[in-house]
Order: sequence, then C-alpha cells, then structure tokens
Amino acid sequence: MPKLARNYELKQHQYYHNTTVYDYNRYKDYRLEHNRIHKQPQTKRKFNPLRFIVSLVTIFTLILAVLPFAFKNITIGIFKPTPYKTIKTDMYSLAFPTTNYLSNNWFFGKRGFNISVSGKKAQMSPLKENVNMPLLEQKIKDLEQLYPDVHPSVFVWDYETGNYIDINADENFATASIIKLPVLIDLFKKIEAGQISLDDKMVLTEYYRTEGSGSLQFKAQNSQYTIDQLARIMITESDNSSTNMLVAKLGSMTNINSSVRNWGLKNTYMQNWLPDLKGTNRTSAKELATMLYNIDENDKFLSLNSRQKIFDYMGHVHNNRLIQAGLGNGSIFLHKTGDIGTMLGDAGIVIAPNGKKYITVILANRPHNAISGKDYIVKASEIIYNYMVK
Repeated sequence: MPKLARNYELKQHQYYHNTTVYDYNRYKDYRLEHNRIHKQPQTKRKFNPLRFIVSLVTIFTLILAVLPFAFKNITIGIFKPTPYKTIKTDMYSLAFPTTNYLSNNWFFGKRGFNISVSGKKAQMSPLKENVNMPLLEQKIKDLEQLYPDVHPSVFVWDYETGNYIDINADENFATASIIKLPVLIDLFKKIEAGQISLDDKMVLTEYYRTEGSGSLQFKAQNSQYTIDQLARIMITESDNSSTNMLVAKLGSMTNINSSVRNWGLKNTYMQNWLPDLKGTNRTSAKELATMLYNIDENDKFLSLNSRQKIFDYMGHVHNNRLIQAGLGNGSIFLHKTGDIGTMLGDAGIVIAPNGKKYITVILANRPHNAISGKDYIVKASEIIYNYMVK
C-alpha cells in the first residue's frame, strides 16, 4: 500500500476512535447529572410497634377461629381410620356441611340454602317424648356387641306413654328406598292442594326407567299408569322407576326438599334419582319416626282419606324380612324398607294383637351386603317387641 494511503487510513481510524470516546464521556456525564437531579431521597420506614401488635393479634385470632373447625370437619374426616372400609368419605359434604340443609336454590349446579321457611311454623308436630326406657336401651346396646361390623341408629316411641329409646337417632344416614316415604307424603300434600289427582296418568319412558327394585323397569315403553298405581308400587314393591316418575310429577327433587323443610325437618333431603347406590339421599331415624307420627296422628297435616290411602300402601309392603320378621304373630306393621348394600333399614308403626302400638325405626350401616345387617335388625326388632308387648 502506498505510504500516502496508509497515512490517510491511520488518521481516519484515530478520528473515529476519538469521536466515540468523546461521545461516550458526554453521555456518561449527562446520566450522572440526571440521576443527581431526579433521584428521590430514600427514607427508611419507621417501625410501628402498635401496627405490628394489631397485625399479629388479627392473624392469631383467624388461626384460632379456623383451625379447630378445619381439624374437626375436614382433617379428622380424611385421616381418622374407620372400620367400615367399603363406606367412602364424602369429601364434598365435609368441606361444605351446609349441603345437608339443601332445598330450593341452585348455584353453579349445586343445591343451596332454603330460606323460604324463615319465620314460618313447622307443619309437622314433634313427637312428645316422655322419659327414656333405660332397660330396653341397654338391651339394644348389648346387642351391638354381637355385631361389631354394624353401626346402628335406633328410635322407638310408645304411643301410650310417650316413652322412647334413642340410639344415634339424630345421626345422618343414607335413606336408600326409605326416601320414598317423604316422596309419598309430599304427593298427598299436593293432592290435597288440588295440584295433582290420583287419577292423573303418566307415561313410562326410558328417561324414568331404572334398575334395582320393582317391576316397572320390565314394562313396555310408553305404557300408561295412574298416579295411584305408581304410588302403590313405589311403596309395596319399592319400585325405583315409579319413584322417579312421581318425583318428576312433583316438580323436582328440589321441590321435595323444600316441602321437607316446610315440614320442619332438617336432616332429610333428596339429591339423586333412584336407585342412589352411593347413598346421597339422607335422613335420620328420629325424623323418619316424626314423619310416621304425623301421618298417623296429625289431622292438621293430612286428611283422614290421605292417611288411610297411605297406610293401605304401607300395610302391603312385600319385604317382610326385617323388623316384621321379629314381630309376634298377628301383628300389623305399616312400614317402608330400604337397602343399598352398605345401608339396610326399616321404619314403621307396629300394632300388636293386644293393641300395643309403637313406632320403631332401625337403620344399619354394614359392610356391603353383609348378612349381619339383616340379622341385627331382626334381633333388635324381636327384643323391642318382647319388651313393649310382654
């Protein structure tokens, strides 16, 4: 390269280098000056002991209020061992215990609170309990020792004296087919209100047809039945398909739950079509006894014609292998049974040949289809009958 050209190139490189360094220094000086002018003074926040104490107290208060509830209703339910391995924990009910009081409102697919009975008097009269029968109660408790895999709920009430026994009678149990009893009551309440007639007809469609007990599941599609026929086979055969048809006729499960709340019952509700093998429809022994008492004794709740019709159904129940199997010859038993495998139960009114009359409800949680559940109910019924009658 000629010397002149090389000198020119060196001068050009030096010019660009000096210009770059100069511009960078100008920019650096500018940023330092800008930061000096606009920088905000940093003031350290003073420690406020009062605010700290208030925050601490608030946090501990919330912990003390929430933890006991969570431990009792959720943690114990999850981790506490149970002898009933086939019975699954209902996590939704543990997390949202108010679903036991569901009625006629819906929120995102879940039934919610019923506030319609606020301030109203309950339509059903409570049982007039006199004194406990300790000897009979002890006999039933002794029977439990022979059936350790059975968890029972028993309520017995004497018409003449008002004396009673109560063994887990307020505990919430699956209803199985005994849910058909409140369905039947609500049906006759609607009949008395002029909303339904026993002569009304319904058509059996595939929507209502279901498995389990009863003969209607085997009948021809689109065959017609009167409400009277559907109600009779619902009780006598414990027919599931006819029950679903009547539930639809009454409006919905939600309408039935609303009626039950108006009656003054808190633990009975329906939230699934039959056969409800998971046991989501619930009740208690004492509330079933209250229903039976009001059908029989409360003429302000149901008319005489309605009561006679209901007892006509309940006096011809086909299943006589539970409470009825423990009664003496010649006894009349007006009742409804239920069985979903893990829960077996029977609820009814006993009228002995000597005129002795009492209500008896026996529900039994058991291992799935274990014969011990049936044996326990029969033996308990026999003990109760012998005590009450003899």
